Amino acid sequence: MQAAVDSARRSGSRHVLSYLDLDRFRVINDTAGHTAGDELLKQIRGVLTGVFRESDVLARVGGDEFALLQENCPLERAVLVAQSVVGLLRAHRFAWGGRSYQISASIGLVPISAETESTVQLMTHADVACYAAKELGRNRVHVYQEADLDTLRRHHEIIGAAGLRDALDQGMFRLHYQPIVALDGQDFRILGHEVLLRVVHGRVHPRIDELVLPAVFIPAAERYGLMAAIDRWVIQTALQDHARGIGRTDTSLAINVSGNSLSDDGLLDFIEQQFAATGFPPERVCFEITETAAIQNLRPAMALLTALKRHGCQLALDDFGSGLSSFHYLKSLPIDHLKIDGSFVKDMRESARDDALVAAINDMGHALGLRIVAEYVSSKAIVDRLCELGVDYGQGFFFGKPAPWKTES
Repeated sequence: MQAAVDSARRSGSRHVLSYLDLDRFRVINDTAGHTAGDELLKQIRGVLTGVFRESDVLARVGGDEFALLQENCPLERAVLVAQSVVGLLRAHRFAWGGRSYQISASIGLVPISAETESTVQLMTHADVACYAAKELGRNRVHVYQEADLDTLRRHHEIIGAAGLRDALDQGMFRLHYQPIVALDGQDFRILGHEVLLRVVHGRVHPRIDELVLPAVFIPAAERYGLMAAIDRWVIQTALQDHARGIGRTDTSLAINVSGNSLSDDGLLDFIEQQFAATGFPPERVCFEITETAAIQNLRPAMALLTALKRHGCQLALDDFGSGLSSFHYLKSLPIDHLKIDGSFVKDMRESARDDALVAAINDMGHALGLRIVAEYVSSKAIVDRLCELGVDYGQGFFFGKPAPWKTES
């Protein structure tokens, strides 16, 4: 890197540093063991080295982090290379112990120019760009911009334990709702809404709050043991909103429950109390858990889901296909709905593999008597294909972006 910085200053040469972070690598280490993680890293190296020039320098710089130095390389070419890497890793299926795992990566790029001050600054900017790629949804490429540093500083202020507790205490959390529609006709009836969490932080305009998305603060909330309190706030607030008549009263609510809360012994009593206090019908609530959270907390998950089922609640397995995808657990869990991970759905018109996976999950789910929900539905072409496959429900920007309810006048 120092040689690249020196040549950029001396002769105006163009170089690029890329910072790559594997998404959900910890899931494989935690569920399959570190031997599996080590084998995956070897396979990743094989995938990566087939993409780059012999003159490029690839290094592993952390547990699941890699850096790539491309000398005499225009930024435009580096972006294309990074996008190719993202696609190759996403297509790579890691098999271990009879299970198959999907992997993906977030990549941050920073050009090396005569204005580059030092290698320390270079690594910092590359890391910030990678963080921004993760914040924007993972599995993507992001080129460093000066505004990224300001965003990072603002977000770091609220993702510590104290900041999240203040957010709860000071009423900084907000609920947004995204419609879930039926795909069995042309009217796309709204059957329910998924409850999505945001945090207000600062103001970008006198009347506009800056909203921080869950990808930024949920990992910290889990690390500091705050998810149980946050989950309770979401459940209570969502039921109270609808009890006050905010939004359509004939639709259902889909509420996410984190893996941390599955081991919360008092959560079931709390949910029962909220049903009693608001009078909201339990049969119109669908509690969603991710497949990874369910399998990592199988015993408490089974106990909680079974109890909620007795109350008449609907249950959904979220992000199916992104983690363990074990048929055994899928058969064992008392679920009603299967939500196909949006990373498959959003690219299914451009990727035959994604299309085939969506079709296979849909067929398998129906064979098990489950209703299927496709996430990240963003275009009419995707809607038409989902209808053709017989997928039951759709959710995504095509039908509506997440937004707060507006009280009806």
